[in-house]
Amino acid sequence: QVQLVESGGGSVQAGGSLRLSCATFGYTGSDYCMAWFRQAPGKEREAVAAVDSDGTASYGDCAKGRFTISQDNAKYSLYLQMNILEPEDTAMYYCAASHGGSCHATQGTWWYNYWGQGTQVTVSS
Repeated sequence: QVQLVESGGGSVQAGGSLRLSCATFGYTGSDYCMAWFRQAPGKEREAVAAVDSDGTASYGDCAKGRFTISQDNAKYSLYLQMNILEPEDTAMYYCAASHGGSCHATQGTWWYNYWGQGTQVTVSS
């Protein structure tokens, strides 16, 4: 049973930073890739950033220039460093993993096999 557990969310003021973490449990394969998504109330879930199985990162328009996705060497943990946060970044942030081996921020939720429960990020002005 694969489990993804996010942490690191919280409340910050605009201009602040947060670092989200996602721990992976129960996955033994190496041909998987991961991503961060977010969903604000009343909006669709959107891709924030993805990292391919070879470590190549890609970003959604909402993240470019402000957010950085990374993994530990063992690929069991995924991170999202978020800087210069804006109130528009307020959302539930989800970690996702795919068997597909190739993840890109242009791919939708359908590409991913496993999801975490999410961690809330709230940015006040």
